[in-house]
Amino acid sequence: MTVRRRTDGRVRAASTHRRPLGRPLPALLLCVLLLAGACVGAGVAWDPFRAGAAAPPAAPAARPAGALPFDLPAPAALRSGEAGRKLVFAHYFTPYPLSLDNASAESDYYTRNYLDPEGENGKHRQYGGLLRDRPLPVPPKDGDWEYANLRQEVRTARDAGIDGFTLDLLSLTGKNRERAELLLKAAHAEDPGFRIMLMPDMTALDTDDPAVLADAVAVLAQYPAAHRLDDGRLVLSPFKAEQKDPGWWSRVIDALAARHGIRTAFVPLFLDLDAHAAAFAPISHGFSEWGSRSYAGQEGATADVRRAHGLGKIWMQPVSVQDARPNQGIYDEAGNTATLRSTWTHAIDDGADWVQLTTWNDYSEGSQFAPSLHNGYAYLDLSSYYLTRFKTGAWPRVVRDTLYLTGRTQFADAGPTGAQSRLMSLRQGSAAARDTVEVLSLLTAPGTVRTAVGRTTGEYAAPAGLHARLLPLGPGISSARLVRDGRPTAEVELPYPADRTVPVQDLQYYAATSGRPR
Repeated sequence: MTVRRRTDGRVRAASTHRRPLGRPLPALLLCVLLLAGACVGAGVAWDPFRAGAAAPPAAPAARPAGALPFDLPAPAALRSGEAGRKLVFAHYFTPYPLSLDNASAESDYYTRNYLDPEGENGKHRQYGGLLRDRPLPVPPKDGDWEYANLRQEVRTARDAGIDGFTLDLLSLTGKNRERAELLLKAAHAEDPGFRIMLMPDMTALDTDDPAVLADAVAVLAQYPAAHRLDDGRLVLSPFKAEQKDPGWWSRVIDALAARHGIRTAFVPLFLDLDAHAAAFAPISHGFSEWGSRSYAGQEGATADVRRAHGLGKIWMQPVSVQDARPNQGIYDEAGNTATLRSTWTHAIDDGADWVQLTTWNDYSEGSQFAPSLHNGYAYLDLSSYYLTRFKTGAWPRVVRDTLYLTGRTQFADAGPTGAQSRLMSLRQGSAAARDTVEVLSLLTAPGTVRTAVGRTTGEYAAPAGLHARLLPLGPGISSARLVRDGRPTAEVELPYPADRTVPVQDLQYYAATSGRPR
């Protein structure tokens, strides 16, 4: 199981990688981290060092009561009326499902080959391993475990308010193609209202024949979950659409109509909107762009929406958390949750029609919203707050005090002590690197937040509603506690300590939420 990344941010079904790291984590420690991570989804504390500790519980099928600072409207409410016109998709990347081999987390393919710098026969040694995070572990299943896991991912996204997945189509044959088809089946079986938007990846597909692509799309379009507009048109949204010119895409659209009777709403996603919007306008229903992954790179978002609307097109806004790619040697400074908050705010304030979370599960970019080992549900839960405002037009009322804590486990300039030889550097256009811990609070009323970053403690007055406070990163564990009227009402801890000496470079922000105690 290998993946090939490209410099523009997507992946192929082979392999190109970078940077040697340090030694793999000791097996016992890695097992402890993986099992502890599974508890995040269950919303319970699990102490692996307690005598006689049992295995962690499996993640629940639905969001536990009290996980969010507000009451999320039911899917039916978010899909009807004006809320139903504002669609939110999450970009699904087929190489990284919940499990690759149905094995236990301490010894599965992710652990052995993607998180370990020596994995896949040392292929990823140069950059310290392919991944720095992984899907929240799930227990092995009987029967058709791949199908069951895909249904679970659909359920998780649906329970967060997401309308569907944009499905990255990496190949026309092979495992990624099979998994794409299985996801379409799983989506309809789990929730007939959950939509799958077809997104041919033009940096990966090996065809120059419009009819070949049209035939492949037509097969997938037969599944009920394939996203269509109310008028029946199939939505086709190719990644890096400018890889082919508008004439080529016109032949795809014509072939879908002539050979398969499929009418199409074409929504190209560009890496360079400015250079291609005008040329593609005559054949397009809407536009999108992959977008910047740093909070400092969002200045053009407002102009993008206006350009699309000025051409009579809908706009699908990219919303992101962060981006760190060891195998490509680049990362963006996300500024804790600043990028997530900025991209969502632009989608809301600028009048985007649709949103695409980039990404649901591309762990080789470190851009995942999906529940993961190191972040739990924190980013997905926080996104649901903004999603509700985007779809309903009103900010949801905060009814439960909730704290979100984010920080790295190492300093931005840390040099790994292991064998890693290729290091990540800031992408052009990113904000400058910073070493900060962020406490993001959503409070029902003002309160006092007491913080600890290693041995450094402090406190501050936090207002009602949303508030972000930055603290200097320091070695050790970070935590925060809300106190009101002398009593703690919410507390959160990042269980992964920051250190100045690290075996492997890892520049992703880790996250935790008081709504789901570890």
